Amino acid sequence: MNRFTRRVLFFLFFFSGFASLVYQVVWTRMAFASFGIITPVLSVVLSVFMLGLAIGSWAGGRLIASGVRKSGLSAAVFYAGAELLIGLGAFAVPKLFSASEHLLLPAGQMDSFSYLLLSALALAISIFPWCVCMGTTFPFMMSYVREVDGRNSESFSFLYLANVLGAMSGTFCTAVLFVENLGFNHTLWVAAAGNFTIAFISACLAWEQQQKKSPDAAGAARSEPPVPVENAPAGLVKLILFSTGFIAMAMEVVWTRAFTPVLKTQVYSFALIVFIYLGATFAGSLAYRRDLRKTRVRSKSALFSALGFCTFLPVLANDPRLIVEKFWIGNIDPLSAFILLGSICPFCALLGYLTPSLIDEYSSGQPRRAGQAYAINVLGCILGPLVACYLMLPLVSERYALILLGLPFIAFWLGLSGSQSWRRRLSFGVVLAAMLIGALVFSEDFEHSVLKQTTKTLIHRDYAASVISLGVEMDDKWLLVNGIGMTKLTPITKFIAHLPLAFHQGPPQSVLVICFGMGTTYRSALSWDIDTTVVELVPGVTKAFGFYHADAQKFIDDPNGHIIVDDGRRYLSRCGRKFDVIVVDPPPPVEAAGSSLLFSRDFYTLAKQHLNTNGILQMWFPGGSDEFLTAQAVIRSIHESFPYVRGFPSVEGWGIHLLASMEPIEKLDAGRLADRMPGKAKQDLLEWTKSQTATAYLDRVVTNEYSLPAALNPDPEVQVTDDRPFNEYFLLRRLRK
Repeated sequence: MNRFTRRVLFFLFFFSGFASLVYQVVWTRMAFASFGIITPVLSVVLSVFMLGLAIGSWAGGRLIASGVRKSGLSAAVFYAGAELLIGLGAFAVPKLFSASEHLLLPAGQMDSFSYLLLSALALAISIFPWCVCMGTTFPFMMSYVREVDGRNSESFSFLYLANVLGAMSGTFCTAVLFVENLGFNHTLWVAAAGNFTIAFISACLAWEQQQKKSPDAAGAARSEPPVPVENAPAGLVKLILFSTGFIAMAMEVVWTRAFTPVLKTQVYSFALIVFIYLGATFAGSLAYRRDLRKTRVRSKSALFSALGFCTFLPVLANDPRLIVEKFWIGNIDPLSAFILLGSICPFCALLGYLTPSLIDEYSSGQPRRAGQAYAINVLGCILGPLVACYLMLPLVSERYALILLGLPFIAFWLGLSGSQSWRRRLSFGVVLAAMLIGALVFSEDFEHSVLKQTTKTLIHRDYAASVISLGVEMDDKWLLVNGIGMTKLTPITKFIAHLPLAFHQGPPQSVLVICFGMGTTYRSALSWDIDTTVVELVPGVTKAFGFYHADAQKFIDDPNGHIIVDDGRRYLSRCGRKFDVIVVDPPPPVEAAGSSLLFSRDFYTLAKQHLNTNGILQMWFPGGSDEFLTAQAVIRSIHESFPYVRGFPSVEGWGIHLLASMEPIEKLDAGRLADRMPGKAKQDLLEWTKSQTATAYLDRVVTNEYSLPAALNPDPEVQVTDDRPFNEYFLLRRLRK
């Protein structure tokens, strides 16, 4: 194969990998909007993505030879067809997500078995066909390489290297460049344009190959390409490929949750983990290609001894003692983030070296065997996230999950180290034992650090998140979800309920609370003796109610109260009810996906359909954003959705209560608002304050009303929508400052 052809193939697989990761990132975020921002959605997307790759790789490897023989066409034609179909998925998947979202509305609450099962099925149907096409690309292109160069035995690792580099670039460009400037849908169009370009170039390659009247395929088939790496039993190679895929993807899920206290929940944090993962994998694959040219490929025993060591590095690096106290409520610490992300690089690089070397060894350049081997590896990638999400994380902490996942590498090293000298085995054994003991005994994880800082804690783990409640005194109580400080006991959460209920014309009869938090807003709403529904995404959050309020059971038993575990937007879509008041307290930080989906104009379009006449929506914006433009975008999205919007500062001087309605909101002073409140509601409002009257307390808020039109940015694009979450993607704006 000449140099020009090699460069063209590298280019094709670079952009194929680029487009694939664009799809994975954008489809995952769109799936959150349609099916809920919960760990199972992420796990299902990853698993279905990998399942499609596995089946496509296996089927493509089995069928491409007969397809080429029967059709008389070059394998590049089939590759072009696969890329063309992948590009069509950019337009089909968003529509399939939207249709599935509506079909699943009768499936019950988000924590129900029926919803989890049916949503997983809907996700699979939506993205599976396009992922199968992605999986076929490796065996299809390997078959074309065999047409051009029948003795090529290492085509998989060559294509794998280009694909990983493209995937890394696609992750970076999507998170940093495309979505902020183009939005989700147009970003998908960019990826589709890449697929269509690849299809056109591949068709040109096929035409050129046909002009050559086909190479001596029979001679190529008879020639035995050299095996580039050490031979090993086929069964062992398959077991290793399955295990490494399983462990790698399971670890990625655990890393995402374990690193959250340091990396936070911004979209860039997850993208950075994937980018580093792929970058290190690329470096490992590049090292393998260099060693292959020098015919000095590393032995499996050496690789597994290094993997056994490196798998425990993230456990040790994630020790909270390296970070400032109460890091869960601060900003990202660059040094800590650098240490954490650096700790996964050696592990990923070693897998980037091991995986293509095993597939080259097993396949010797034959598309069918390469497709089978790659499918086995990807099958492990399918099961890994599911086991981590549904079995490991609900039962054990992230630290112990990572330790358990690292043990198979030690077992593989023990099984493969027979060829090493006893001194080498002893030295490696001592090092691995020291790393394991250090991870088990001497290291700390986030939960242990929290337990040391207070005498009272409560931990709930489930499929959605790890929930930690801590603190003794009121001012020191915190709710942490996956290591992020959600809220503390504050009178602001009482005003979130009492302010819109008092402004409502006529006695309110019903209220919907979106986001449970510590349960304070729900508790305050029930003090009005009206029908009160609260919707919370994470089951463990609702179970912590009693930790913060000694009288929680009374409100749990209140016949007016209804606690629903679901996504707030999804609940509104499926409930069919209207409310006098809807109050929303989005989860921090402002830049997280959970917030942007509630600050979005698309959410307000849905919410106002569920408000009764004179109904009021209360949206809490905490402020504290690093950029004033974010606040302007949030205000514009609600200001352009409702004809009547008012804004009030919080009683603690930070954040803003945004009250919106389709009808005018009365201009009332604090005294008239207090007169509308029932006696129990006034008592609840004054529970944590030294103010003598409800009037005096309300006066601290209503007399300082904001002029919202003055806060609007003149640029109409400064707003939050589902397609362009302005608050969530912000990096380029801040770098330009």
